[in-house]
Amino acid sequence: MGARKHIAAEKMKEARKNMYFAKLKGVPSSPRKMRYVVDMIRGMEVNRALGILKFSNKHAAADIEKLLRSAIANWETKNDRKAEDGELYVSKVFVDEGVTMKRMRPAPQGRGYRIRKRSNHVTLFVDAKTNDEK
Repeated sequence: MGARKHIAAEKMKEARKNMYFAKLKGVPSSPRKMRYVVDMIRGMEVNRALGILKFSNKHAAADIEKLLRSAIANWETKNDRKAEDGELYVSKVFVDEGVTMKRMRPAPQGRGYRIRKRSNHVTLFVDAKTNDEK
């Protein structure tokens, strides 16, 4: 690695020490379906988001709920204490497209139709509310 790249990587690593997040990679559902669920909880207080995800009918909600619990645990580990009620909120969450597997389905007259099995990566950031935000 070059010197500039190394310095930039160190800066990013230092900046991430103050961020509390969790990543979920290679989820076998399309990013579009996952974004519906993610949009429901963006910017929400953590306990309320967990309630919404628990009672959602979407299949992706279970994956996001598990990811949110992981992000909360990461926050608690870095701060060496339990999070109080109403202290944490979902600050940022985004869904990126993952690897797309290409498959073939038999079609009429000897043809084959392509099937794209999409996957996605989800990144979820939690943060503590400051006194002026409460």
